[in-house]
Parts: sequence; structure tokens; C-alpha cells
Amino acid sequence: MSTIHPRINVVMEKPLFERVSRLAEEDGVSLSLKVRDLVKEALIFRENFALLQLGKKREKTFKRSNALTHQQIWKSVQKKHSK
Repeated sequence: MSTIHPRINVVMEKPLFERVSRLAEEDGVSLSLKVRDLVKEALIFRENFALLQLGKKREKTFKRSNALTHQQIWKSVQKKHSK
């Protein structure tokens, strides 16, 4: 049987499997959908964490004297969209 979406087989310890199964049951979704949603949430969490770390790093080198004003930014945006 051919499928549109790639598949992954996952091996879990029994306690983890039981917790995920319970979550799927509580949400009224299949185990497969619950695992997919949990993976999506984990990826979003990791991306947000990476962006937070980048922001902290950039914040250390930020100099207000080099920053553009709100008006300067909007002038730049308007020029790009008027072309």
C-alpha cells in the first residue's frame, strides 16, 4: 500500500508509550496523530529556544546609537514596496 506521507517506526519504553497513549485517548485522536503533534511541538520548542539564545547573544552587542528609528525603518519599507 502506497502512502503520501513518509512514515517512521518508533520504539519507546513502556511508561512513555503508556503516557502518549493516554494523551491520545484524552484528545480523541489516534496514537499516530498524537505522536506527530508532540514531535511538532518539540520542534517548535527547540526553534524558539534557539531564537531565544540568538536574541540573548545579539542583545549583548546591541548599541542604541547604531539602531534605526521607527520612521527610518518605515521609509525603507515604503521605498521597497513602491518599486
